[in-house]
Amino acid sequence: MPGSGQARRAQVRRETKETRIDLQLALDGGPVSIATGVDFFDHMLGALATHAGLGFELAARGDGMDHHHLVEDVGIALGRAIDEALGDKRGITRFGSIAVPLDDALVQCAVDLSGRPYLNYDVPLSAEKLGALPTELVPHFFRSIVDHGKFNLHLLRWAGTNNHHLCEAAFKAFARAFAQAKVVTANTAVPSTKGSLTEA
Repeated sequence: MPGSGQARRAQVRRETKETRIDLQLALDGGPVSIATGVDFFDHMLGALATHAGLGFELAARGDGMDHHHLVEDVGIALGRAIDEALGDKRGITRFGSIAVPLDDALVQCAVDLSGRPYLNYDVPLSAEKLGALPTELVPHFFRSIVDHGKFNLHLLRWAGTNNHHLCEAAFKAFARAFAQAKVVTANTAVPSTKGSLTEA
């Protein structure tokens, strides 16, 4: 398991009858290459990788139905990769919080890399789709990341009506808050009174 002073990387391959996912994640930066076959989803994942300072190489394909399985399984794979790459979480900042504006949209995000999955998502989108991405899959994507990454995530809309702006602000807010939380400090202790962030 990676810890402080070690390369915080993970590779996840997930293959089912519905999807095939190959994901490589580097928490401290690296190449970014994303191909899911859903252009708007690729755009959002690219924003996430850029603003979180991640190395993120993803090749994914789904069954081509409504993209539900593809988006869900990318979220599962990313969550698992985050959990593995964080290791025992020794020395991490643990918490991150930010409000991100994008024109009319303002979305706030708070992250706690607590070892306990919890999602509070309140970024309503009125459009049925953004490009080929059904908007009902956006909260489902974050749910999949949280459940398999084992952390606490709050995403809240404070202003805005443009669906593209709201969705992109949500991804960027998560990215920036996660970027804060994953930082390794000079303190090598696990940031918890329990002494562990790897179990609920």
